[in-house]
Amino acid sequence: MVIKTRKQSSGKTQATLVERDKSPPVIKSNMKRAGREGKGFGSFLPNVISASRAKLGLTPGAFMKLGGTLLLAALAGFIHWYHLTLLFENDRHFSHLSNLEKEMAFRTEMGLYYSYYKTIIEAPSFLSGLHLVMNDRLTEYPLVINTLKRFNLYPEVVLASWYRTYTGLMDFFSVPTKMCWSINRGEGLAPVDSCEGLGDPAYFYVTFVFLLNGFMMSLFFIYGAYLSGSRLGGLVTTMCFFFNHGESTRVMWTPPLRESFAYPFLVMQMLLLTYILRTKSPSRTSMVALGVSTLCFMLPWQFAQFVLLTQVASLFASYILGYLSPTKLQSILVTHMIALAMCFLLMFGNSMLLTSFYASSLVSIWAIIAFKESFTAVCRPGIITWSMQGLGWVGSTLVLKFLLSTVLGSSDDAHISGLIKSKFTSYQDFHTLMYTCAAEFDFMEMETPLRYIKTLLLPINVLVLVLIAARTLRDVYHFLVHGDVAKTSESESELEEEEPELIAKGELVYHGLQLVAFSLLAVLIMRLKLFLTPHMCIMAALICSKQLFSWVGERSRLQMVVFAFLSVMAVQGVTNLQAQWGIMGEFSNMPQEELLDWIQGNTKPDAVFAGAMPTMASVKLSTGRAIVNHPHYEDAGLRERTKLVYSMYSRMSGETVKSNLMQLGVHYFVLEDSWCTRRTRPGCSMPEIWDVEDPQNAGKVPFCSLVNKDARPHFSTVFHNNVYKVLKVPR
Repeated sequence: MVIKTRKQSSGKTQATLVERDKSPPVIKSNMKRAGREGKGFGSFLPNVISASRAKLGLTPGAFMKLGGTLLLAALAGFIHWYHLTLLFENDRHFSHLSNLEKEMAFRTEMGLYYSYYKTIIEAPSFLSGLHLVMNDRLTEYPLVINTLKRFNLYPEVVLASWYRTYTGLMDFFSVPTKMCWSINRGEGLAPVDSCEGLGDPAYFYVTFVFLLNGFMMSLFFIYGAYLSGSRLGGLVTTMCFFFNHGESTRVMWTPPLRESFAYPFLVMQMLLLTYILRTKSPSRTSMVALGVSTLCFMLPWQFAQFVLLTQVASLFASYILGYLSPTKLQSILVTHMIALAMCFLLMFGNSMLLTSFYASSLVSIWAIIAFKESFTAVCRPGIITWSMQGLGWVGSTLVLKFLLSTVLGSSDDAHISGLIKSKFTSYQDFHTLMYTCAAEFDFMEMETPLRYIKTLLLPINVLVLVLIAARTLRDVYHFLVHGDVAKTSESESELEEEEPELIAKGELVYHGLQLVAFSLLAVLIMRLKLFLTPHMCIMAALICSKQLFSWVGERSRLQMVVFAFLSVMAVQGVTNLQAQWGIMGEFSNMPQEELLDWIQGNTKPDAVFAGAMPTMASVKLSTGRAIVNHPHYEDAGLRERTKLVYSMYSRMSGETVKSNLMQLGVHYFVLEDSWCTRRTRPGCSMPEIWDVEDPQNAGKVPFCSLVNKDARPHFSTVFHNNVYKVLKVPR
């Protein structure tokens, strides 16, 4: 039983309330000042509306329609923000948690990212906090690293600056920013203080994450409406997202993850790209907006490059088939290149960006377009030329990528190649198994497409994709038989006068190819269904498109069909929402709380810790102690450090394990027996993973099992409870 009692320690709040009660009443007069008649808000607003309509070049009817669309989009965004906030509170009872419990609720890499936000807001000044995260000595002891470069921490920097500004202004005007309570946790546990309001750092952080993702839903509505040409399409996209919410996002469970900040900007970027594809001659402003949104997508997330790779590949395929002019594609490629260069500079020269397949692909496609005459000189435009261009792109991208990796000496993304290789072969190594043994990096589970079928999301997308493919194949056949150059990318002069029908077809072809690309990624790596499902929701809006479904009949008949689809969707969709709303929990992790309290009170501030990656993030966040490994596994050096730490769970000798830890300067090792015994599936326990890497010791008793019984003679036990055991490493 949790009892919530308001704390009376906030004198400022109480005084403010008393002073407010004593304030004299304000008397308003209905008299108008002379000479001010007719110049109030009533005449100002229509003038602003008229000026805005004239600037946009819209008729009154079109302007009202746009206003209605934006109003509905804002409503969808508000509902999604409220939905996320409700689910997060229901799952954790976040409003009743102490500061320590809130930090523990941010597990694994979430806690690592949040720790840098905490560092900046607790520093004497913003600049000193920024200096600390750019010269970090705690994350990979004894190394000093620029975490802003390594971990894509711009969201934390921005939020920390906003938090410091907000609390500074509120303190200056003596405005209370939070309400604190004393929470009786029961069961013999000591009461804790819990605070609500934007003045609480954790509340401020998650509030802005959810607001950003509420804005994302507004973009989804606009995207669906724009793509389909109907506000009903925006409704279909929004409803599909809500009905498949658990498959579309995980921001309500994991707010600090990079995708929570990056994905809304991808939606904006794809919406702008759709506008550019639909427009005959895109303006410079639209291209700048595309570049800014691309940059905002790349800055917060290291995996953005793989998504953008699928985008440029889909655009290139559209170009090969003749649906996209060379001029427009080159403009888009230049925009991508500039955004990539800006990201490279803002990430302090992070070599992983330049050695990515995405960067190599941009250069390769540019070169192919620049030398397209060479392809047409070899043979007549057709399947052979298209194949040559495709193979040329793949080959040159691979060669350029590995050449850049060799020249720059970067191997940070080598594990990605190993992960892809393991999907198609029997290849295995320690780092690959660390990924593939986690469910989110495994192949897509069979239950996922079944859930898509129950909400009709998959059948609708199959129908839309079949119609797009049929139209595309018809155009390809028409070209191969009749040689219509208006539908090939070989005639620049013809494509300068693109017909609206061809432009509209190209837009649909791109979205169809992007859907196929996202599907392949999601099948290979289940975590990436977070790109597939939302895009399926966007593609579902096309059931409202007259361009694809003109054969249904008049507009009213098509609308009836759409509402019939929505009604059937709602049967399972509402059930899915009710299941989400029914999730009720209350975060509690007493073993870890005991561990962190012990570390805080019984170790020196300069003590160095090692252990399981998720636990180390919590140790750094809540105790401020130095760690040698952490959950951000994308750096080659960190992977090798983690491998040395995880030798505790191998079958090596105690002397070897101790030597590895001493080599890293570790003072304490946090041992968790579950990491020694847990087995998600055959071959995926830590000792079995080590058997692949260290076959000569296979069959021996894992060292973690031995040290869990008796740490001597290699270590000494200084703390233990039913989950954790802290081993002191001899100097």
